[in-house]
Amino acid sequence: MHTANSESILVTGAAGQFGAVGRTVTGLLLERGLSVRAMVRREDERAAALRAAGAEVVIGDLLEPADVYRAVRGCRRVYFGMSLSAGYLEATVTMAAVAREVGLDVLVNMSQMTVSQMSLQNTTSSPQQRQHWLSEQALSWSGLPVVTIRPTVFLEGFFLPLTGPSVRDRDRIELPFGHGKTNPVSAADVARVIAAILADPGPHLGQIYELTGPLSQDMNGVARDYSQALNRQVTYSDMPPNDWERTLKQAACPST
Repeated sequence: MHTANSESILVTGAAGQFGAVGRTVTGLLLERGLSVRAMVRREDERAAALRAAGAEVVIGDLLEPADVYRAVRGCRRVYFGMSLSAGYLEATVTMAAVAREVGLDVLVNMSQMTVSQMSLQNTTSSPQQRQHWLSEQALSWSGLPVVTIRPTVFLEGFFLPLTGPSVRDRDRIELPFGHGKTNPVSAADVARVIAAILADPGPHLGQIYELTGPLSQDMNGVARDYSQALNRQVTYSDMPPNDWERTLKQAACPST
């Protein structure tokens, strides 16, 4: 049952596939007895499942101001998460404009860990990482009550699906990570953090939370973990960026 007279909490990207953070956040909030409005792109079986679980479902596009206004109106707490896309920065600014018009108690923004190393004089060649950095700047300028979540790569929603097939078929992890280190984090753990903040935002306003897995290591270290778990030798093969782009397209993943 929903809390009496409670205002809904808006969860965007509630039907997302990669990581499924929005969908998990929705379920966790409903389990707490909170009223949830789930924003999705289209009416399909995922929207029907959210409605059956007890969420109010609103169909809309984060790039359409009227859709965002309709979704946010009546909510005081918002989780903003969007799949990587060319319009990510535009969607963030649209959400900020609507949030300033409507007034919020908290806007929980899903960013990414790479932003913590970025500045005006230290950016990356990744368009998506730049969009996340610029989006954080825009939200800071907005004066809104923001809580920023910066996870590393999602373990089950991104990392495992992209490494699994090559390990299964060729005993190799094939990624363009070079000697870089990462520590994948569980999307379910990230969702639990977000749900806790939305349920009681007061202590967290203005904070940035960087969420990581338990161990930072390069891909050779990850390959050793695979070898131990599978009881066969798994190695790491650094993939050229062009091959990586093709792999992402075949897997229907957005590039970073």
